[in-house]
Amino acid sequence: MLQGVLCGGSRSSIGLVAGVALLSTSFIAYGAQTATPSAPENCGPSGSQQPMTKQQAKELFRSVDEILGFVSSDTKLPIEHAVKRKLISRDQVNRYLKEKFDEDEGAKRMERSEIVLKKFGMLDRDFHLRSFLLSLLTEQIAGFYDNKTKTVNLLDWIEPDEQKPVLAHELTHALQDQKIDLTKWSDVSLESTAHNVQEDNHHLQVDEADTARTAVAEGQAMAVFIDYTLRSSGKTIADAPDLADRLKEQVADTGCSPVMARAPLLLQESLLFPYGEGLSFEQAILVKAGKEAAFGGVLANPPSSSFEIMHPDAYMAHAPVPVIRLPDIHPLLDPEYTPYDVGVMGELDVRILAELFGGREIATALAPEWNGGVYYAAQRKSAVTEAEKESTASIGLLYYSRWKNTDSARSFLRVYAAQIPRKYSNVVERKKDETDDTELVYSTNEGDVLISRVGDGVFIGEGFNLALARKLRDTIVSVQPEGPMQQAAIPLSEPAFSMSHILASFGAVSESSLQRYTSRGAK
Repeated sequence: MLQGVLCGGSRSSIGLVAGVALLSTSFIAYGAQTATPSAPENCGPSGSQQPMTKQQAKELFRSVDEILGFVSSDTKLPIEHAVKRKLISRDQVNRYLKEKFDEDEGAKRMERSEIVLKKFGMLDRDFHLRSFLLSLLTEQIAGFYDNKTKTVNLLDWIEPDEQKPVLAHELTHALQDQKIDLTKWSDVSLESTAHNVQEDNHHLQVDEADTARTAVAEGQAMAVFIDYTLRSSGKTIADAPDLADRLKEQVADTGCSPVMARAPLLLQESLLFPYGEGLSFEQAILVKAGKEAAFGGVLANPPSSSFEIMHPDAYMAHAPVPVIRLPDIHPLLDPEYTPYDVGVMGELDVRILAELFGGREIATALAPEWNGGVYYAAQRKSAVTEAEKESTASIGLLYYSRWKNTDSARSFLRVYAAQIPRKYSNVVERKKDETDDTELVYSTNEGDVLISRVGDGVFIGEGFNLALARKLRDTIVSVQPEGPMQQAAIPLSEPAFSMSHILASFGAVSESSLQRYTSRGAK
């Protein structure tokens, strides 16, 4: 997916919604730490704002080894060595978050990718991603395991009993780390901008790997989190087929998170993807293949795309992952443009776009018909000042998607075209320039827009002059094979998943899901 939004690493693509790498730290969120009179009954942990006593801290520290033993038994992942533990204050957490955000390459890439997401219309032009994410992370943090220091960090203002389920989640990451080195395993992205056709397609091959691995890591940790809270009943997530779906619904409940509640759909969907869809993926493997396959087996042979996370049967069957290759478009673009970003537009991106501009019903029907997608962004060389470079007007964007049938392609074309007047001003449809009913041509305040269907494919060019857009379309369409799509050799990346990657690396998960499945009672 467009990988840049909230993602890790300095990779050039946004993978639209999906690709932020697991960075070096994983967190899990409780959500708002203090309930207000108007907040739902189960919002936020009941911990006081005062630091815990020495006796409470001693109890919590002692529980780490006990819970680590549970996690090892539940996952069949061996304990190679003890896990270091540290008690930290709220101020230390907030300071750590800000430092991490400023230092991490993923945050830097996020700032670069933000402009492409705005060009797509997935974020409003005046939205400030960095400040929003800092607010969200500060609101949601509940505990974290630091890959770099190999330390689980415990919060001194939350009651010990309320942190224990969180510990089960975070100690899952500790055992994952001992088995495969999470830092190396979770970040397989490319850090440089692609400058030629070989680099373009290399980026497309590995673009979604980080996204898929984040979902694996968080899905496994969520499964253990649930198993720990259900332990008194003798049941596990594998025994409750509907539990993952119920928890996914609760993950999407933003009632206890004022910041998440006002987040754009892109952020809500992509940031929670590793937890909700990752859990469903993990549950499917558990039910069909058992614990060793679901934990150690998936870590050893991780899925390569969000498509496989969303369709675990496809992963288990080694089914082909739809992937589109780009031809060499640099001779057409390089005289006037500088390469900016390239990546996969995946099924989640399509679902978000379709819901944003057509509603949930259309999105639910259209997303499964996706059969591959790729985008490419270039920046005008004439954009010299920082203000010019930060403007979406400096970006030329092309997006080519394939669909399982021509009717779906037509439907997507109509949905996408409907949002052109919402993204731009001074929009005029130039019917005289349209060659037939498969083309839509617009003038906008940011240049020409071409939306064109060719068979089961849809080409979109925004910001390029009409003649150049048609040349780009013809070049891309001419190299696409007929018949079934080929499987990616290695992972792809999507824009929406960029988002998920940063929050996963900073550990965001809907607080409501945690509160409903803490030791205070699984329902």
